[in-house]
Amino acid sequence: MAFLYILAGSNHFVNPRMYLKIIPNAIPMPKLINYANGIAEIILGIALSIPAISGHCAQGIMALLILPANCYMLTNKIVSFDLLKWLLILRLPLQIV
Repeated sequence: MAFLYILAGSNHFVNPRMYLKIIPNAIPMPKLINYANGIAEIILGIALSIPAISGHCAQGIMALLILPANCYMLTNKIVSFDLLKWLLILRLPLQIV
């Protein structure tokens, strides 16, 4: 899991357009939000490997996943990557798991 979050966080820098697309227009400074989220995922991914703090890091990751981007994908067809509506609905609670 730690490796996946490090990889996902790195992808915010490698492929920022994908993430910028799902940041709602109402959120200011989307580039900054994207990069900050990427840094947070990398740091939390690394920290997941430290047993003494891994539980707190998991909670931090859950907080990141409840970002408005996931709801925005559900409500805006243009940014949904053409995923089926039921998949987008199913995806929301899976973000917490």
